[in-house]
Amino acid sequence: MTNAPLIANVSDTARWVAFYRAIESERPDAVFKDPYARRLAGPRGEAIVKAMPQGLAMAWPMIVRTALLDELIMRLLKHDEVDCVLNLAAGLDARPWRLPLPTALRWFDVDHAAMIDAKLDMLATDSPRCAYEGVRLDLTDTMARHQLFSRVNAQARRVLVITEGLLVYLPPAAVAELARDLHGQPGFQFWLTDLASPGLLKMLAKSWGPIVAAGNAPFQFGPAESTDFFMPLGWRELEWRPLFEEGLRLNRTMRFAKFFKLLGMLAPKKKREEFKRFSGVALLERI
Repeated sequence: MTNAPLIANVSDTARWVAFYRAIESERPDAVFKDPYARRLAGPRGEAIVKAMPQGLAMAWPMIVRTALLDELIMRLLKHDEVDCVLNLAAGLDARPWRLPLPTALRWFDVDHAAMIDAKLDMLATDSPRCAYEGVRLDLTDTMARHQLFSRVNAQARRVLVITEGLLVYLPPAAVAELARDLHGQPGFQFWLTDLASPGLLKMLAKSWGPIVAAGNAPFQFGPAESTDFFMPLGWRELEWRPLFEEGLRLNRTMRFAKFFKLLGMLAPKKKREEFKRFSGVALLERI
């Protein structure tokens, strides 16, 4: 019998989320199709989800987040002249292979060497749809991070940065440092990220907190000021998409969601605003 943690390291969270993408993709009414997700999740990703408390029931936020980022990425490429995507802590994301991207688009996936190597090995028989580069880099290595950001900035005019599923695992000081570094590159125009709230962090701490903490991946970042956290750091909110409302739109949400929506409509304005900011996807632009 083993006492190994369910989440052994941050990389396991990528397999966990990849399995959510797999089960959505296999639905006849899927809101997105990721034909690589089950391969990338592997048996480990499935085992994690099935062993997590309410693991399958809590698939909807990850599914909604994926669909929403797909939508926003494609819109930015079409209407805002984005010519480069910098995907930090890319994990097992396969968007360069599965989205209908312009062939001239430059796409940088950044993650630990083991994660990039594992993904490229599993996708070795498939080709990305754009000019792709997998960058093997530890984002906590400040000098290497600065060098990468400068290199990307020199090769592009309008860069979209993505931090999907990353910030929640960082302490606020590290998020602030990252925001400053990103703003230091004039070509970095947009930033897409999911964002938690103190209320969500509290909820996650009760359900999954001990499990992810055992794998050295504790939930840490959920600013009370929401996207205003980024204003002094050179970034302002361009768009906010609450996951709950987007889940209703996509018909991927929790049980009794419509009942909770009705209750929310009866709540005081301050409470409604808090609920709207409980969890969502933010599109930021440089100031």
